[in-house]
Order: sequence, then structure tokens, then C-alpha cells
Amino acid sequence: MSATSRVERPRRVTISSVPYLPGLDGLRALAVIAVMIYHADPSWLPGGFLGVEVFFVISGYLITLLLMAERERDGRINLGAFWMRRARRLLPALFAVMVALSIWTTIAKPEALGKVRGDLIAGFFYVSNWFQIWVGAGYASSGDFAPLRHLWSLAVEEQFYLVWPIVMAVILRGGTRRVARPVLWMLGIVAVVTLVTSIAVHGGPIGECSVTPEAYWTLGDRCIAKADTLYLSTITRSTGLLLGAAMAMLWRPVAVMRGPMARRGLLLDLIALLGLVGLALAAARYHFVIGDQVAEATVADTGLFRGGFVLTGLATVAVIAAVAHRRSLTGRLLGASPLLWVGTRSYGLYLYHWPIYQIIRGVAGRALSLGQFAFAMLLTVVVAEASYRFLETPIRRGDLAERWRRFRRRAAAGPRRIAGVAASLVVVLSLVSGVRVATADLELNEIEQSILVGSSSVTDISELLADAPVTATTVAEPAPDPTAGETVDASPDETVDATNETTTTAPPISVAPKREPIPYLAIGDSVMLGAAPILAERGYTVNAQQSRQMKDTVPFMQQLRDASVFGQAVVVHLGTNGYFSEETLDAFLEPLSEVPVIMLTVRGDLAWRDHNNDILKARDAEADDNLIVIDWEAESRNCVGECFAGDGIHLAADGQVFYANLIRDVTGQ
Repeated sequence: MSATSRVERPRRVTISSVPYLPGLDGLRALAVIAVMIYHADPSWLPGGFLGVEVFFVISGYLITLLLMAERERDGRINLGAFWMRRARRLLPALFAVMVALSIWTTIAKPEALGKVRGDLIAGFFYVSNWFQIWVGAGYASSGDFAPLRHLWSLAVEEQFYLVWPIVMAVILRGGTRRVARPVLWMLGIVAVVTLVTSIAVHGGPIGECSVTPEAYWTLGDRCIAKADTLYLSTITRSTGLLLGAAMAMLWRPVAVMRGPMARRGLLLDLIALLGLVGLALAAARYHFVIGDQVAEATVADTGLFRGGFVLTGLATVAVIAAVAHRRSLTGRLLGASPLLWVGTRSYGLYLYHWPIYQIIRGVAGRALSLGQFAFAMLLTVVVAEASYRFLETPIRRGDLAERWRRFRRRAAAGPRRIAGVAASLVVVLSLVSGVRVATADLELNEIEQSILVGSSSVTDISELLADAPVTATTVAEPAPDPTAGETVDASPDETVDATNETTTTAPPISVAPKREPIPYLAIGDSVMLGAAPILAERGYTVNAQQSRQMKDTVPFMQQLRDASVFGQAVVVHLGTNGYFSEETLDAFLEPLSEVPVIMLTVRGDLAWRDHNNDILKARDAEADDNLIVIDWEAESRNCVGECFAGDGIHLAADGQVFYANLIRDVTGQ
């Protein structure tokens, strides 16, 4: 029989069969939109990242249904065929984005090739989540060009796809009817994982490992961030997948429409409404990490880790319950054409949007403006549509080769030559970029380089307190009275009679040493650290530290006062890494009451910027005799040249000079 005359036999409908449910694509659309908004600027939708949790629940539900349907239909689960279907669905677009990024990075950002190499290898093997945990490139870390950081969620799903079919093959050995016990086991695992996560999460300040070691686990000499591990690991994020899997065993669309729930569409719509409200509240309420104004530090959102993920999963399950019911209004609303279009392309939209964001913003952690977001979304939609139409769908259907042959037969000579040249160019560029990625040196990013160079010009606190110059003070003991008729010890082996006309002066007696003050002392965080070499060259003693908070520096200032370190002026730049309060500022300035103090405001796209700057400006307006505030946020706009790193906060070469000159204009040094 020829291919054109062959008719495929329709598949037998079973109780676990998976009909097409447009509402699930609509739910996917809402999830991917939330994620893209969050990735553009977290302040727009603080919990938008929970769209990934919605994806997990949907994946667990559909994959489990498909495996159960296959077991009922064929009497077995064909693991090889399952994994091949997953590969054809996921790999083409993934490889396309990795190849495109390799080429772009080779051409436009070659200094980042060494760091991108690790992300490419981890992405290829679907272990991005574990790689990011190990190297400390967590979900909220910033400063790097990180175009593949979003692959962590695909890694979690792919690891699930690798293991779950094997588990299901064991569970379904006796058929698909008896699933009560497996469901209880799944819910039990969800409860245990949630309990362990609740206990393990660190609710206090999160800084550098040396500053807040309690926020990390240690493996040898490596610090592993607790928040990142709990957020990224496959084990702790399995709860959504397991909730979806348990729902699939209890709520099969075909079975639902054959049972007593067939006429309860309105009830399910009400439940789905509660679920959608819950998802909206979660997206508005939860954060991953947040600047805590009370704690004056960056902290993890403990509510997220202590039930937030599970509540999001349960809300998603509530919506799925209605979507899977063919008579529900929810399914029709979520299956509307605009949402359907977005949902069917949600994988491509998720896969392509983050690299496009990164190319526009330069480094992770920098928010997009509204204009940049609109441009990024337009570009993402175009790329995702092209990928869906010309790459993903043909490969999934197995007709890519046929489409290419048809194009070659029907297209004119000109378009064929253009296509051939374009294909050849892509191959050549791919090979070149592959070699460049493989052989590139691992270079520090511009912020890390600035901090490393600045660290060589920093004076440690122990040096300030123990090794500062001191002035020895001595007092000579008076000579003995020659008329007193006394004998005085002049030396260990000599006695002088008082009646002798010869007199001897005793050696001096040492008194408490007096420390010589440091004329110009500069205390700050990583922003000041960038300018440390210039400040040190101009006579400043610089003590700057990455991730430093003002609150943590108060005891340090008291120690410096007690050691009489303060000299002609103290320059302070703190507040980049979190909130500080008026009380903290009072405590910080109290030891400095007898010395001129110059403080700089905060620059950058930071949630606490305006709060901290307002406090400093208000204190400056009180006309304290010893305090001068430099409005760094405003003055920095006048810097010309290469002033700032990609995050818009840390100093580049011209910015370092401009920064030091502003301080010189006030201190004269």
C-alpha cells in the first residue's frame, strides 16, 4: 500500500484517554505570561515566577494521563517510544536557542564565552538546575550575562520525564484501576518534602557566605545557598509534578464525563474561580527573596517555602478539574483563541524570551523598561512563531525532510540559492562558535574584575584595629636626690652611693600607647570597592566589602572609635545591598560625632533606593555640623564615558575616576 493510500487506524478510546483540552493551553498561556512579566521586572508581578509551578502541575497531569492511557491501550508502557516523543518535542527548539546563543556570544560578547560554556553543557544534558546550585549562579543572582539561566525548570521537567515512566510502569503492573495507594504515597511525599523544605529554609539575612554562613550549606570549601537549592532542586520542586500526577489518577477526563460529575460543570467552575483567584493572589503576594525593611537585609520569602508552592499547586489542580470537564465554562474561556495561540507556543515563548531579555539588558538582575519590554515581547513572539511553525511542528510530526524537498522542488532558483547559502552560513558559524566556546578562557565579568582589583587596595578591619601606626609615649623617672643619703639601683650590677657626686638618670617608663589617627578613612560596599585603587592612591585608607549592610557595620564603627582611628574625615557609602532605618543610621553616626562625615546616596534599580536616599537627604537637611551628603544618584548622571557596569550600579573605569573626584571636591583629598 502506498503512503498516500494508507489510512491510520483510529486509536481505541480508553478510560484514561487524553482528549484535547484547549483550556489547558489557556492555563499554560496565563502561566507563561506571568513568568515573562516577572522576568522583565519583578516589581511588576513579584510572584510571577510561580507560573513555572503551574507548568509543573500541568506536566505531571498530562504525562501521567498519557502513560496510563498507553498502558490501557497497549498493555505496556513503551519507554523508548515515550522518551523519543519527548525528545522530538523538546530538543529541536532547545538546540536552536543554544546554537543561536553560541553564535551571538562569539560575535557580540566573546568575553562571556567561558562562562556560557558551563550553561551550554548543563543545558544539553538537562542538569542546569544542579549546575546553578553548584556554581552559585542562583535564581536571584545578578551581574553575569546569563542567557540560559531559565533552563533550570526544563531540567527539572526532563529529569521527571526520565524517571516517572519507569515509576509508572511499576505502579501500573496490575492495571490502572487500583490507584488509591499510589495517590496516597504521592501526597505523602508532597507533605514530607514540604515539611523538610519548611525546616531547611533560612529566614534570616542572606549575604556573602562569610557574612551570613547560616544561610548556606557547606560542601568542603564550597558554600551552597539554601534558598537557591530549595528553589532549584528537582527534589524540592517535585511537589507540583506529583500533585499533577495524583490528580491524573483521580480525575481522568473520559471517566469524569461518564460518572456523576458529568452534570456538575457549574460547581467545578466555582472551584476553578477560587483556584484562579488563588493563583492571582500568589503571583501578587509571594516573592523569592525580598529586601526586608524591618530586618534591614535581603531575606527569603519563608511563606513561599513553607507551603506557598503547594498552595499554588492545589490552586492549579482546582483549575484543571474544571478544564478537564467538557461542559465547564472555565474550559471554554481559557480555550479562547488568543490564549490558545499563546498556550500552544508557550514552550517557545518561555525558551526564547529569557535570552532575548538578556541580550537587551546585558546582565541578569537589571529590570527592563516598558519600552524595552515591548520590544522584547515583539521579538520573542516573532521568533517563537517561526520556531513553532518551521522547526518544532515539522519535527514533531516527522515531515521536516518532506517539507524541505517540497521547497526545493517548488521554489525558484533564487530563493533556493538564498536558503542554501543561509544554511551553509549557519553550519559554518555553528562550527566556529563551537570551537570558540570549547577553547575560551573562563573570564571574570566586569563587576567581578572591578571587585578583584579593588580588593588589593582595601585595608582589613583587623589591620585598622591592630596594625595602625602608634606613637610611643614615654616619661623619664626623676633622678635621685644626692642629699638623701639613699642607695639607688642604677643598673642590675651597679650601686651608686648618694654621697658620691656622680648621679644617674633612670630609664624611661612606658605608658599606654596613643594610636595615630587615620587622616582619611573610606568605608563602603562593592560600589566603593571599584574605586578603591584610586582612593588609596589619593591617600585614603579604604575598608570596603562586598554585600555589606549598614546595620552590620555599626559594631565595627564603635570599635574604630574606641581605637581612636578617626582622623580628618570619614567617607561612607552604604545602602546598596538593602534597607537601613533612621535608628540604624543614628547608631552608625554616633561614634562619628567628632569627625567630619561624607555619605553618598544609592544609585541603581533597587527597591530600597528611594527609602535609603530619603533618610540620608533628610539627615543632611537637618544641617548636622559634621555630616555632608553627596547625592550620588543625581551626580552620577553627569558622568561621561564608560561609567557603569551592565547592572547600572557598579563602577566602570570612567565611573571610578568620577566617583573619586566627587569625594575629592568635598574633602580636598
